[in-house]
Amino acid sequence: MVVDGQAGAGSGEPESSDSLRTFGAVVQALREFNGLSREEFGGLVGFSKHTVASVELGRRMPDVDFVEAAERVLGSTGALRRAAEFLGRQPGLAAWFRRWAVMEKTAIALYTYESRVIPGLLQTEAYARALFDARLPPLDDQEIEIQWMARAERQKLLRNRPNTAFTFILEEHLFRRRTGGAEITRTLIHHMLELSDLRNVEVQVMPTVRESHAGLAGPIQLLETPANKCFAYCEGQRGGLLVSDPKEVSILHMRYARMRSQALSIEDSASLLRQMRGDL
Repeated sequence: MVVDGQAGAGSGEPESSDSLRTFGAVVQALREFNGLSREEFGGLVGFSKHTVASVELGRRMPDVDFVEAAERVLGSTGALRRAAEFLGRQPGLAAWFRRWAVMEKTAIALYTYESRVIPGLLQTEAYARALFDARLPPLDDQEIEIQWMARAERQKLLRNRPNTAFTFILEEHLFRRRTGGAEITRTLIHHMLELSDLRNVEVQVMPTVRESHAGLAGPIQLLETPANKCFAYCEGQRGGLLVSDPKEVSILHMRYARMRSQALSIEDSASLLRQMRGDL
């Protein structure tokens, strides 16, 4: 299972790939066909000429705002939207997660509901490695190291972005399962309690016994950009879907809001986590 922890490492820029260079070439061809310089085009789409150059040369992963603005400026043919779906991956980043990871780095609010595994942002190294060891087809040692380094880099968001609100709703059974064993679970819960002490991090536990539950359709991730636009991301076993349609995002926000009222309070969640830690 590939989950949201598969984030890019290091520099924040993806390695150049054939798909990135091809996408950039398409942008450049359409821009030149419309008689626009990079500076003129940048002014129309709201990005600097340097950003435009980086995208056109395949050095920068275009975010959703760039793709949508470029579509409007260059004729609304749908070509760029379709091409963006095939952009290449960077090490440690699941191909279907890459665009979400770019937006996540600048988001002002992130909301996560998870019912399968502890989200990547909250995992300890031992827990993450237990997940990697269980992966099928198996990963080799180098792939595991790349995955963990990418995940650890992404986790810095929690402390490096104190003005970003991170909210998590986690199913109780994620801790009861004891993935990796009792000691790994005990350390994980301790780590979770430490993170929940951060002013910008809220953790709620959804009790296993819950007669009404708005999240039975599966995990949800939501974010709000600095421009106050909202997006959602939903993931399955072998792929993910970035949702930008305001109506669809609104539905997922509605479900998440209901789940916040159905989960244990922040205080009661911390109490339950301490109890589970003591039982191990």
